[in-house]
Amino acid sequence: MTLLETGYSTRRRPRLPHYTRARRGELGMLVLASVITIFAYILASLGKYSTMPADLSLVLVAMLLFPIVIHVANLYLVPYADPIIMPVVAFLNGIGFVMISRLNHLQAPLQGTWTALGVVAYIGTLLVIKKSEVLDRYRFIFAVLGIGLLLMPLVPGLGENINGARLWIRLGPMSFQPVELAKLALAIFFASYFIEKRELLSGGSGAAGLRQGFNLRVLGPIVTAWAASLMIMTAERDVGFSLMLFLVFIITLWIATSRVIYLLGGTLLFAVGAVVASKLFAQVNERITIWINPWKYAETIGYQIVQAQYALGSGGLSGTGLGLGHPTLIPVVTSDFIYAAIGEEMGLLGTTAILLAFLLLVGAGIRASQRARSPFSSLLGAAFTLIIGLQSFFIMAGVVRLLPLTGVTLPFVAYGGSSLISNYILVAVLMRISNEGNLGDAYF
Repeated sequence: MTLLETGYSTRRRPRLPHYTRARRGELGMLVLASVITIFAYILASLGKYSTMPADLSLVLVAMLLFPIVIHVANLYLVPYADPIIMPVVAFLNGIGFVMISRLNHLQAPLQGTWTALGVVAYIGTLLVIKKSEVLDRYRFIFAVLGIGLLLMPLVPGLGENINGARLWIRLGPMSFQPVELAKLALAIFFASYFIEKRELLSGGSGAAGLRQGFNLRVLGPIVTAWAASLMIMTAERDVGFSLMLFLVFIITLWIATSRVIYLLGGTLLFAVGAVVASKLFAQVNERITIWINPWKYAETIGYQIVQAQYALGSGGLSGTGLGLGHPTLIPVVTSDFIYAAIGEEMGLLGTTAILLAFLLLVGAGIRASQRARSPFSSLLGAAFTLIIGLQSFFIMAGVVRLLPLTGVTLPFVAYGGSSLISNYILVAVLMRISNEGNLGDAYF
């Protein structure tokens, strides 16, 4: 009996391009993230003002458009990418917007604008970067671009000193942190160069292998870029991004070569650098001092971290409720200490949800790196995942006093346009790598 005799047609019904099971699941999770954001926004307004938010209709439109725009972009540009990544980003970005709106009504419209520009940057990156391997061709351009971006805040009349760190540039009424884009450019350079020189960097065994692995001709460009980055960051009086660039450099090198000696050497260099920095720079010494005992300086340099501890303590398990706490007592709460504000009003459950979201994002990045189609894409995915993971860990650990404060922002959650845009670009590259690795997989 033929198919025609059974009444079935050999032609399949037309479907939307690449409308896979993963994309359907992603759309559902994106909508869920938007619904959570909307309800949290309403609760924050009711808790703070006892009224519905005046701009609720605008927020509703934005939250309805966000999943549709992202879903359509992914459907046509990265149909086989991991369906977890963008819903997690939407959740983090949404919770961050809610907290910023509750903490500072003047910053909320700006954060919404930066989020929209971040989505545009995300789609633009996917349109421009058709294959992740293309980035491998321009490694030295990215190295020069990264160093140039780090130098920009040191230019007289352009750079701006805020809270002791010279990381900003001011263009008219707007300020920007070029280091946020510099970290991406340098990560691309590191990944590309390490892959090309992997055999030489890996070396052999014994003394000959050690000499080969530390060949100055091989390590010269890497050490030059790394040293220049650290010197510039030292000149800008910043600890967080210097540490993050250093760790991305060392861990990426270790992943590329599998040589533990790089980790040991990096740990030694870090220890020496930390001691020297604490002696030479008052800002580093101050952060270590208040990390050890902030209560002794509760009225001066330790005021910010002490208020954060009170906020976390008063939040308890489930929090005081959105709009019902007093997180505004913490200075610079929308950027450096937004995690403490979440802890006060959403409690341990809220901070744990944020932590789990970052763990999911890092896990998805690692999976994309493992499934990548080329060694360069794999190492680049690992480097970009490291950036997200280390940055979120540093700031959350600093807020709960597991580590000294580093001054970096919580990705997608804290206030800041340069951070949002650069992280959306980073996630777009991860989605491209994930799409390439999953292409043709039966699961999709």
